[in-house]
Amino acid sequence: MPVFTYEAFDGSGKRRRGLIEAASLNYAVARLKEEGVYPVSLKETKEIHKITVSGKVSPKDIALVTRQLATLLAAGLPLVPALSALVAQTTRPAVKNILLRIREEVNEGKSLSAAMGLFPRVFSPFYINMVKAGEASGAVEEVLERLADFTENQEVLKTKIKSALAYPFIMFSVGVLVVLFLVTFVVPNITKIFEEMHQSLPWVTLLLISVSSFLKSFWWLLLLFALFSFLLVRQFIVGTTKGRYLWDWLKIKIPLLGAVNLKLAVARFSRTLGTLLKSGVPLLTSLEIAESIVGNRLLGEVVREAAKEVEEGQSLSRPLSKSPLFPPMACEMIAVGEQGGNLETLLHRVADAFEREAASSIMTLTSLLEPLMILLMGAMVGFIVVSVLLPIFEMNQLVR
Repeated sequence: MPVFTYEAFDGSGKRRRGLIEAASLNYAVARLKEEGVYPVSLKETKEIHKITVSGKVSPKDIALVTRQLATLLAAGLPLVPALSALVAQTTRPAVKNILLRIREEVNEGKSLSAAMGLFPRVFSPFYINMVKAGEASGAVEEVLERLADFTENQEVLKTKIKSALAYPFIMFSVGVLVVLFLVTFVVPNITKIFEEMHQSLPWVTLLLISVSSFLKSFWWLLLLFALFSFLLVRQFIVGTTKGRYLWDWLKIKIPLLGAVNLKLAVARFSRTLGTLLKSGVPLLTSLEIAESIVGNRLLGEVVREAAKEVEEGQSLSRPLSKSPLFPPMACEMIAVGEQGGNLETLLHRVADAFEREAASSIMTLTSLLEPLMILLMGAMVGFIVVSVLLPIFEMNQLVR
């Protein structure tokens, strides 16, 4: 089917660019107008297989749509009318456009998983394979429920972590800004009085004056240095294989936070693998998907090697237990699941256990960070106060 590139304006007057697949130019115009988009330029281009989406689609949007679609299918509604109902009630333009395209593809005879596969940036391989397994087993609505549960659980965990870290981060940022304001703008006006009196000053006051003068004169240089360092480190991490491996190694080896990151990665692997297996996806395919979702290249290599040994006839727990990265408890529970024939259930229990441990560790760390930050900010402000007051006390003694 021909593909057209278009430039258009939506109902709010915002310019939009994108691709649309249609049988003809007139049909492409009609489809765009149906979506509330009015084209000013429309040209045919070469056939493509992946569709880009204008606008951001969040995991919460996907979870909501997945849950609603599962509910409609479980109620006995056919797939195409269920998709039409979702299109009618969805208010997000990006989500509506995706659903319209999926409905059209399904109406033309494609499977739901094949239609979703046209949007690789929205629907991950994990999602597509789950839906494909549900189609093969005739239980699409059950698989969609599991997908919604999985996505919602992951979002809840992320929200908990962000909420726990938000207060210490805000307190630290405000404290640093206050100290910088005092040192850069307030302190110079006070210390100028001491300099005009030509009095010998204590070393702490001289140190404060030096720091204040440096920050006031070269703050832009420090800002440029920080920005340059950030970009350099980012380029090393993102742009080189060695940098990516080093970053992933640091994430699981850094004191205190490393153990938390490792628990979260193991929990993510276990929940992904358990969800895939419960939906009927073969073990080797599930391991391949879990490797890409685990979020750490070092753990990904362990999973890849485990998949090779599983393909040769070994159990899953044996190669995982050889790695020092996988906790012994997780390997033991996986071994028990393999022996009892309920591997997916034990994998979910592993994920639950490590998610609870990670959340507990984060709460403990944040409860320790708060008083430490208060002490640090107090020490910095105390240093400024002492540096200002010492010369005043000495002047008072001279006057007496």
